[in-house]
Amino acid sequence: MTKKRILYGFLALFALYLCYLAYIFLLSPKTNLQSIYLIPKDAVFIVESEQPVESWKKVSESDAWHHLRKNDYFSELTESIQKVDTVFNNNHKLFEFFDGRSLFISVHMISPKDYGIFYVLDLKRIAKLQLLKTYLNTLLNDDYVMSKRMYHNHEILEVHDRESKETMYLAFIKNQLVASYTHTLVEASIDQYQEPVLGRNLNFIEVNQKVGHEDLFRMYVQYHYFDDYVKRFTDTPSDWVRRVSENFLFSGFYFDLDKNSTLMANGFTNISGTNEYYLEALQKSGTAERTIPTIVPKRTALYISYGFDSFSEFYKNFEKVQQNDPQQFESYQNGIEKVEKFLKIDVKENFVSWIDDEIAVLQIQSRISKGKNDMALVLKANDAEKARTNLDFVLEQIRRKTPVKFKTVEYKKYNINFLSIKGFFKMLLGGRFDEFDKPYFTQIDEFVIFSDNPNTLKSIIDDALEGETLATSKEFRDFDDKFESESSVYVYSNVPLFFDNMYALADAPTQQKMLKNKDFIICFPQFGLQLTPEDDLFESRLVINYQDVQEVKRNTPLEVKVPSSKPQSADPVEITDAVFDLRPIYPTDLNADTFSVKYANGTTKFEVELKDGLKHGRYTEYYLDGTEKMTGRFRKDEQVGTWRYYNEEGEQVHKKRF
Repeated sequence: MTKKRILYGFLALFALYLCYLAYIFLLSPKTNLQSIYLIPKDAVFIVESEQPVESWKKVSESDAWHHLRKNDYFSELTESIQKVDTVFNNNHKLFEFFDGRSLFISVHMISPKDYGIFYVLDLKRIAKLQLLKTYLNTLLNDDYVMSKRMYHNHEILEVHDRESKETMYLAFIKNQLVASYTHTLVEASIDQYQEPVLGRNLNFIEVNQKVGHEDLFRMYVQYHYFDDYVKRFTDTPSDWVRRVSENFLFSGFYFDLDKNSTLMANGFTNISGTNEYYLEALQKSGTAERTIPTIVPKRTALYISYGFDSFSEFYKNFEKVQQNDPQQFESYQNGIEKVEKFLKIDVKENFVSWIDDEIAVLQIQSRISKGKNDMALVLKANDAEKARTNLDFVLEQIRRKTPVKFKTVEYKKYNINFLSIKGFFKMLLGGRFDEFDKPYFTQIDEFVIFSDNPNTLKSIIDDALEGETLATSKEFRDFDDKFESESSVYVYSNVPLFFDNMYALADAPTQQKMLKNKDFIICFPQFGLQLTPEDDLFESRLVINYQDVQEVKRNTPLEVKVPSSKPQSADPVEITDAVFDLRPIYPTDLNADTFSVKYANGTTKFEVELKDGLKHGRYTEYYLDGTEKMTGRFRKDEQVGTWRYYNEEGEQVHKKRF
């Protein structure tokens, strides 16, 4: 009888427990809290996944991840993620039980030079089981110690790793489990439990609702804190980082990773109400097909395209948007009126009227100097002859109204002219174009190309004539096919070339860091971003290619090498006609009468007379001590007459008739 009572009692308790579970999972009121409400407001990046185990497995098994794991910097960046991965891999069954539950990972700056990572896992109804907290203790072996403390009426569990001496902090808030290796982030989450900030930000909500819940994972960027994050890695202020932080609010992307480790993301971006005006104007001005790559050199490191239904429509919107800032609009109008009145031109008629549906900014690997970037601005014309006629008129007005005297220089049947209107493009289109202060320009078919360096124009002409353009590059075309053919903003970067350009401009400590990490940067040889208007947002697409770094090095053109400046040997046995094969000479001032280059000690290396930007007249080259080394003459850029070569004692040792 006693055994039956015990059995019935046990069954009754089990039945009550089942009823309790049924109540918890089926009948209890749903008071679930959204995960986003618990993320501290200063998140720079937020990653979200509905299938965290499956997503993490796909990422961690990719070739790109395995390559990046070898890099010290990347290992440091992902250290916290890998710690969590290790903990849960040791308890794989529990981790799989959590799969299918929303996981958020966010990055926060916790000091000017350090960041912390914060996790939120939606446990749904199982969070109501007190047994869960108790069970956490059984997961930990002797390598870990768990303690508890209270913070604002919430219990924080502290899991201390004896070996690493680090502590993970966890707390249960309604249906959510929050965790971090930074205790202040868990406390900040508890502090805003009743009054969430980020999750109620209307700009974030606008992007979040558009992104959806597809594919591998979602990522959000809060640009207000983006510049603070970048300062973690460099003390050098970056103009483009400042522009990004000021012009954009949030981006949201949903990601996928293909079998080749190409990372693809689609999403949406909203812009700040205090942006640089052209972004808001672009958002209202439609899209265009990209055609400028037909004259963009293959050695282009960065190609930024702005497209619209028509430039006239964009310009009208650009003026209208500026009217929201009366002081700015008045300054803009005064600048335009001043130029028009002085030169007796009409900006809308002589410029705006002939610009078509695309303009682009180019950063090109220099053929001349590794210490500078070649920059160019390309305007597509709706009528090539109309563009030529209006620009000729403006040039004539400049000649009449200013002391600037510049003759048109012909280079391979293309004219190079000088637009001597200081700060014209900054005045016309805003600060984004202040790099083109007093540019030279040329025209190739319907494309008008501007650059402050005339040699950049010559190199673009050379590549166009040789067919060495992006449009003829299979690698570019294949990558470009991953995007829509029309866009408002399109950014393409050849990362190895961009790396070389940035390396040339960096100081010695930065160069050292860049070289150390080069293989882990150029393994992503192509980067692309596209923005297309969608209601009040920009629909966004991001693609990053991965390639084995050795294959990248084989496929990337060799860096531009600056020829050695060592003197030619004076040994008569080695002197041949080859000593008169001069390296290319690139005068930077096409108005100058002479051009010279000096040795490091300040003495002249060579000097040549010029006419209309071409080598025309006497050429003299010197040894380091100032002794004449070579003499001859040019006529219209060609060597003519008798050229003579001297040894260091001043004796003629060779000559050639051209």
